[in-house]
Amino acid sequence: MSEYQSSDLLKKVERYEAAVKELAAAHEEVKTVLIEAILFDRWQMLGAQLGFSTDATPAAGPAGDKEEPNRDLAQLNQQISQMSEAWAR
Repeated sequence: MSEYQSSDLLKKVERYEAAVKELAAAHEEVKTVLIEAILFDRWQMLGAQLGFSTDATPAAGPAGDKEEPNRDLAQLNQQISQMSEAWAR
């Protein structure tokens, strides 16, 4: 194998290695986006199963409705606390 052929081969290997690294980085980016989307969807599904609204828009209604999210949050915090205690046993 001549010196020209080996330097040409070395350049090709370097380009190949760079392409593999770029592909791996792109794969990680796509994987992160997909995981975040799946986790968000799962989070919404669990919230709906627990009786929380999955509607992102605030409800327009009487003044008493403004306290509803705080009540839901307090209820969720209580449920999380109860689950944590049960898992700790």
